[in-house]
Amino acid sequence: MTKDRADEYHAEIAEQSIEEAGKLAPKMIYEVIRRDGEEELERPKRSLFWSGIAAGVLISFSVLGEGVFRTYLPDAEWRFLVENLGYSLGFIMVILGRMQLFTENTITTVLPLMARPSRRNFGCVARLWAIVLSANMIGAFSVATLYVYTPALPAELEPALIALSQHATGMPASESFFRAIPAGILVAAIVWMLPQAEASAFWVILTFAWLIAAGDFTHVVAGSVEMAYLAVQGLIAPGQAVFGFFLPVLIGNIIGGTAVFAMMAWAQVMDEVEHGD
Repeated sequence: MTKDRADEYHAEIAEQSIEEAGKLAPKMIYEVIRRDGEEELERPKRSLFWSGIAAGVLISFSVLGEGVFRTYLPDAEWRFLVENLGYSLGFIMVILGRMQLFTENTITTVLPLMARPSRRNFGCVARLWAIVLSANMIGAFSVATLYVYTPALPAELEPALIALSQHATGMPASESFFRAIPAGILVAAIVWMLPQAEASAFWVILTFAWLIAAGDFTHVVAGSVEMAYLAVQGLIAPGQAVFGFFLPVLIGNIIGGTAVFAMMAWAQVMDEVEHGD
């Protein structure tokens, strides 16, 4: 190979490396998530519904994982930080399994709406949110009923799950609302980071879901498993369940995922998207 050919070859390799690195630019991340969102909006209602139920069931393993750690770890100062690793389990299963989790959709399906706002697109987003959230709740109550009325849950785990559930749902409504905003931001951040995470996706989900638990933030779906676990046993009043926990956390998660993170993500790329290639 001549020197000129060698220089040309190395230049091509360098250009290829630059192009590959460019794929991680915010515009490209936005485009990946936007296309995913459009695909979700076009999915049949039945597919969304059953995927949402599966997510509601699988997210219960976040509560169960945390309960296992609390039950069997020694009562030490460091236990709190370690036991919250268990909270990541359900999120790992749901997100890597591509199940329909409502809080993911506060950014995934909103970006296509921001790119092309219309009555039809708004209706599609509202339809998907309603189906997925309802299905998540059905899954949460189904698995909570299983845990309470069958031997599926070892008896030694019950005190930890009750304590965790009472803590998650026992905050004042205003506190539940404000603590839900960071949780919404963190879940949206997971979605934003996954296109470039690739092999490290597991660790991204593990870290951010752990932070939701360790920061004592509130998540409407995982928390609804805890709410349902108490509700089917008559350990929480309906008013506290709906108005003290569910609605404030739902609104806070939407604000964090959509009004904060999705808007910031869109703001940094909207000029490139509108005036780009």
